[in-house]
Amino acid sequence: MKEKELKKIIDTFFVCNKEELVEIFEEFLNALDAESNLSPGGCMSRNYETAQANPEIHNLPGNLKDARDAIFPYFWGTDEWYSKLHLENVKGPANYASLIGAIACLLKNPNLCVDTYSHRSNELEVKAITALANLVFYHTDSPWGIFNMGGTISNLYGGRIGIEKVLPGAMTKGLQGSKIIGVVSGAAHYSNETLAGWLGLGTDHLISVPTDERFAMDLNLLEQLLNRSYRENKKVAFVIATFGTTDAFGMDDIAEIRRIMDEQAEIAQQPKPQLHVDGAVGWMLCFLNEYDLIKNPFSLTTEILQIVEKAQKCSEKLKEADSITVDFHKMGWGHYPSSAFIVNRREDLKYLNRSKAQIPYFSEAKYRHDPALFTLECSRPAIGPYSVMASLNGIGLTGYQMLIARSLEMAFKMKQILSELKYCKVLNPKSVGPNVVWWVLPKGRNAEEIYQELVAGTLSKEDKNRYFEEMKHLFDKRVSTLDPMKDARLSYTNSTGYSPHESQIPAWKAVFFNPRTDEEVIERIRHSIEHL
Repeated sequence: MKEKELKKIIDTFFVCNKEELVEIFEEFLNALDAESNLSPGGCMSRNYETAQANPEIHNLPGNLKDARDAIFPYFWGTDEWYSKLHLENVKGPANYASLIGAIACLLKNPNLCVDTYSHRSNELEVKAITALANLVFYHTDSPWGIFNMGGTISNLYGGRIGIEKVLPGAMTKGLQGSKIIGVVSGAAHYSNETLAGWLGLGTDHLISVPTDERFAMDLNLLEQLLNRSYRENKKVAFVIATFGTTDAFGMDDIAEIRRIMDEQAEIAQQPKPQLHVDGAVGWMLCFLNEYDLIKNPFSLTTEILQIVEKAQKCSEKLKEADSITVDFHKMGWGHYPSSAFIVNRREDLKYLNRSKAQIPYFSEAKYRHDPALFTLECSRPAIGPYSVMASLNGIGLTGYQMLIARSLEMAFKMKQILSELKYCKVLNPKSVGPNVVWWVLPKGRNAEEIYQELVAGTLSKEDKNRYFEEMKHLFDKRVSTLDPMKDARLSYTNSTGYSPHESQIPAWKAVFFNPRTDEEVIERIRHSIEHL
């Protein structure tokens, strides 16, 4: 062994050179400052073929600046979403308290599966999960949970528990030909199909319940579906309710779903399904649970107070759920991945347990606190709990209440402005979230009348297709003519989740996740629509 060369590698890459690391980190921060003067979303050219054809690895050992140079062009070419003009989807900027937590985590690099690999970071996860559980379940006796890769995996955990509840032993013996279904909303996230396939349930056995105009699951249809399924000797493993749909922010009635589920299962003398809530987007409304509507410390308008009150009533029903998905990397403004799967009662995790004999290299694991005994992953990063606790205690409950209320204000003002334009139609006027979906038709069209015809089923297929094509054409025209330094970046969805007479409804979309978005941005959106 060439000891001198080996020592140089060790000293360069495994000994902390604070001065050089700080210098490189400062260079990245300077790059962020420089990018702030550019238009958002202005992506440099991407050439995947070139990337695949040139997967270079340096032959000789280098230094930390070589590491910097290898990734810097891609760092520079990636939008950080800090611009107030980003309204495309349910993604916002990460806050800097979360950055502090993420850096601390990366410096220690714990694996949360067992205490041996994580030490006090495991303790921090328990603390973060309990804090979030007290928000979403509004205080609960024995919550537990874990952080994982994202909302899809959190929903997967909920589905897995449900299968084991109605078919004990499925973890080891499989479905054994049993007729098992899962139930979701017609406006649910597409990841539910992913979990149905990966769990072996099969996407054909994931049944979606159509939504009403509020983008919420039609409860009468849910009751009919469950009744029919049980009469056909099918086992219902889970119902996944949605608390804030991705497009229109529709919210299912969790308490009523619980009542219907339990009642139908009892009538059929079948095990009760798992009621899991996909709250990846909407969980953040729970920050408003304790906002004093009487004292109104933020001096919110009457209209916004009514929205906050409605949010509180909806959030209160989450205590009826068995488990929930929380994406802190969405409107907690944390760093990826900060998704949590939380159970209302710790005992439900028994459905996921494996024996120590199955994990011999974690022989020291204890059922009391080591997640490796029930987690899907063997390696779990700790970004989630570090991001969550740094953010919650940096920004604080009152700070989060202000940020959420601000988003609701901006969405409400956007809806007000659009409602003044006869050729526009807001599709989610009563939703309580930061999302706005709407139609823009050519001037001279009455968007409200056309919408009512569509809902009533009296709109011809030819007219419907023409109106939808006009809407998409106007969206594309705005994209091609907007001023990238002044005009917000919106998005277009082909289906908002409400499908009257099996007609999927497209829409323009704006999501007010960015705390920096202000009234000026909204006025510019109005201006750009009026001048199409």
